[in-house]
Amino acid sequence: MSKRDIVIAGYSETRIDFKSGRSAYDLAGEALSDLLTATGVDKNRIDGLSVTAPLSEAPNPFYAVYMTEALGLTPTWLNFGAIGGCSATGGVARAAAAIRDGACEVAVVLSSDAPSTSWRANYGAYRSEFQDPPGVQGPPASFGLLISRYIHQYGLKDEALGKIAVTQRAQALMNDNAYSKFKKPLTMEDYYASRVVSDPLRLLDCVMFCDGANAFLVTSEKTAREMGLQKMVYPTAFAEVTNFNGADMLADVTESGFAKISGTVFGKTGLKPKDIRMFQPYDDFTIAVLMQLEQFGFCKRGEGSDFILDTDLSHTGGLPTNTGGGQISAGQPGLASGGLNLAEAVRQMFGEGGARQVREPKNALVTGIGVIPYARNWGTSAAMILEA
Repeated sequence: MSKRDIVIAGYSETRIDFKSGRSAYDLAGEALSDLLTATGVDKNRIDGLSVTAPLSEAPNPFYAVYMTEALGLTPTWLNFGAIGGCSATGGVARAAAAIRDGACEVAVVLSSDAPSTSWRANYGAYRSEFQDPPGVQGPPASFGLLISRYIHQYGLKDEALGKIAVTQRAQALMNDNAYSKFKKPLTMEDYYASRVVSDPLRLLDCVMFCDGANAFLVTSEKTAREMGLQKMVYPTAFAEVTNFNGADMLADVTESGFAKISGTVFGKTGLKPKDIRMFQPYDDFTIAVLMQLEQFGFCKRGEGSDFILDTDLSHTGGLPTNTGGGQISAGQPGLASGGLNLAEAVRQMFGEGGARQVREPKNALVTGIGVIPYARNWGTSAAMILEA
């Protein structure tokens, strides 16, 4: 995806809320309406749609088709993304391929979920019988183990994870869409005082499931200009991998698929870590941010703590990171696909960051993480580079 023929020419994002009482369809309608208002595009021009599998509508095998009915769309290309937090960037990549193949011309990549209102997921498969030990209470337990293993291998400075939480909270204070409960400053003392939920994982190392939606307009540069759109960014590189080291029954839990795909996205663009203007990593837990900094080459393995402590990660710093607060401090809109991080990257590159606007936002590295097994690394890793 190194060509510069496809663009993201618009974005929208709803406010993030907890127990909103709304449905994924309702939130999706708001996101689409806001996207059409922002771009001025006629809804009838949309002939492609990518949606993400939501936790709140998990039992419905026809969710994607139902969504076209709810939104009044008649696409000639439909994609149903089920790779969790990789589904937004993955949807953009798949839409780009569909546009190049002539399957559609103007696509919307839409993610919407309301798990704090209605949780209807049942992961099933073999995990409960053969993989997850009794008493494991979801992703925090898996990441508690991952942190413990990282500490054993490399060592870890707690204050580095605390700095991620505190910095991202400061950014969220300037984000109108962030969950209202998080709109208060956070200190390092607050971080240390937060309870341990899965030793050594603290509450403030974790995301909070909320309700929300986001949407992106993807088309060719030619079509975007024909429609009179002026703001656009180019997704110049994308890579993903699922079930990394899957054949290794004793795979290193601290080794993620980013170790494999980081070179791919940088190779497609010719950029290096030092060239990245801002980093918008998927942040379900603070340790994931630290590990990605290492595995994308911003620092060496085991040096993530020192890199974080030595680097200004704020919107005015040397490596602006999750400048809208990320999911940890804005709220995780369920399986709204990692679109929160992508929306912030596009917003910044459109020059619409407001009080948290990054200077010279010429590019961004956006990542996604999907599926959290126990005693293994996350299931899918995805990365996209956007360029102006």
